[in-house]
Amino acid sequence: MSMKLRGRLLAATVCAAVTAGMAAPASAETLADAIALAYQNNPTLQAQRATQRALDESYVQARSGWRPTLSLGASATYSESRVPKLASARDSNGDGQADTFGNYGIFETNTGRVGLTFNQPIWTGGRVAAAVNAANADVLAGRENLRRIEAQVLAAVIQAYSDTRRDQEALRIRQENVNVLTRQLQESNARFDVGEVTRTDVAQSQARLSQAQALLQSAVAQLAITRANYATLVGQNPGDLAPEPSLAFLLPNDPDEAYKIAEEFNPQLRAQQFTEQASRARVAGARAERMPTVSGQVTFGFDRGPVRPFDSDLYTRGTSAVLSASVPLFSGGLTSSRVRQAVERNNADRITVEGVRRTVLQNVTNFWSQLIAARANISSSDEQVRAARIAAEGTRQEQQVGLRTTIDVLNAEQELRQAELNAVTSRRDEYVAAANVLATMGRLEGRNLVPSVPQYDAAKNFRKLRLTWGWVPWEEGVALVDQFATPYPAPKPGEKPVEAPLAPGLAPAPAVQPAPATR
Repeated sequence: MSMKLRGRLLAATVCAAVTAGMAAPASAETLADAIALAYQNNPTLQAQRATQRALDESYVQARSGWRPTLSLGASATYSESRVPKLASARDSNGDGQADTFGNYGIFETNTGRVGLTFNQPIWTGGRVAAAVNAANADVLAGRENLRRIEAQVLAAVIQAYSDTRRDQEALRIRQENVNVLTRQLQESNARFDVGEVTRTDVAQSQARLSQAQALLQSAVAQLAITRANYATLVGQNPGDLAPEPSLAFLLPNDPDEAYKIAEEFNPQLRAQQFTEQASRARVAGARAERMPTVSGQVTFGFDRGPVRPFDSDLYTRGTSAVLSASVPLFSGGLTSSRVRQAVERNNADRITVEGVRRTVLQNVTNFWSQLIAARANISSSDEQVRAARIAAEGTRQEQQVGLRTTIDVLNAEQELRQAELNAVTSRRDEYVAAANVLATMGRLEGRNLVPSVPQYDAAKNFRKLRLTWGWVPWEEGVALVDQFATPYPAPKPGEKPVEAPLAPGLAPAPAVQPAPATR
């Protein structure tokens, strides 16, 4: 863990003990600010973007099967052989005597060669076309996975923001409860001194105060936890958080519309559909292994033996051009096995699409039901707070005239604080449920929430790689031949439609300038 992050988490723990009574910053931090920071700096999201850029390279690597290769080779050979003198009669130095070393004749030779080889695939039987289409589908599936990770990160930021606001409000309620019970204990002691109440009333007040102080410390600890979680996701500690803005501009009117949007734009479902297209292309690639391949090769080189570096005119220069075709006849059942394996993997991916679709619809049902329940709880908890506040005030007044006991006042106060906590929790649950509905629908994206922030374009790097180092002009012609001149054409994946951004986002709308006065 870096010292910077360690310091942030420590600061989150220390700052959690600060109560609402301290001075707040001049401007409150908004949810749009938190989402913008996470969108630009969250490590999980940044790592997934890097993973997607790495996945883009698989498309370039697949297309290299249509591109030529150029290689330079050089070799130098020296050999020495020794033949018995009686069997050797070679005179290499012209002295009239056979070369000998002891009882052996010596023969030395050396050769050198350097060559440049150019190889161009002409037709691969559809193998490369299938690999390119599979890589393209993998890239599209990766973009949907990036959308899914983005939605998960933004949903986590929204939950951390709502949790922090809930726990800050809970801490305020717990602190207020301690203050009220402290005054209640002081009042009980005063009344005990004059004989209006018994020691039992004082003990009851002391017990409730001790319980409230313990709950206050638990609230401090819980706030420290949520602040640390917020800092981990956003990259900085939360300050004075403004109320959450409405998500109504992104929510559908009814669950049927939510189902329809989720089936079309849910990133997990779309990723699985692209995965199925990739495995279908690999089936075509496996079947293309039965087809012949055609390639051309040109070699240009120099060779010489024996080597005389300073006499280049003695080197032999050679050029050769070869057009070769290879037809697989028998592979021991390997190709057929690979075809069957690819077909079954495609079957598994196709079946998984339906499983993911059902899971997506189930998640829409779950989160929509939580949203409806949370909205109902907000109305009920607000009414509970109103009634509990009236009951608590009435109980205190009735105690003054002897109609209520100390325990009645303590119970009424406890019910009021619990009602206030329920109201805070209900609002948090409603907002988080709405965010989860949007994430399942595929609408919880930076372009919808913070459109003013520069948006990351996952396709930009891919477009840049389309015509990069290694591309040759005749590559497209080879690709067309390979794509269509095969009995096993691979399906070419197409990009799915993208829902248009929905305004206005979470950022506050700009102030409307007054119209100039007219004369």
